[in-house]
Amino acid sequence: MRNQVRLIGNLGKDPEIRDISETKKFAKISLATNETYLNDKGEKVTETQWHNIVFWGKLANLAEKYLVKGSEIAIEGKLTTRVFNDKDGHRRFITEIVGTDLVFLGKKTAQAA
Repeated sequence: MRNQVRLIGNLGKDPEIRDISETKKFAKISLATNETYLNDKGEKVTETQWHNIVFWGKLANLAEKYLVKGSEIAIEGKLTTRVFNDKDGHRRFITEIVGTDLVFLGKKTAQAA
């Protein structure tokens, strides 16, 4: 149960795919999760959280072939933080989830070209 993340949500845009080498592929997606609750006035409120997800290898291939904006998926992965220097030399941190499992949910979508 250490460093395990499970989310169900919808893609905010088509996956961003990069070929790292001839045999290695990388996919980056933005996943929206929604939480709905009643506030103090009894009004229904929905809050959306956005998550940066990355897939490598076979999962990146699946993301490239089948995922499109709006796709509903379930993912499992681990939380990671990367440190880098931006173009101005400032140290930046980015937190993302490295996906280790991917399940397609919802309606079947057309294959991406």
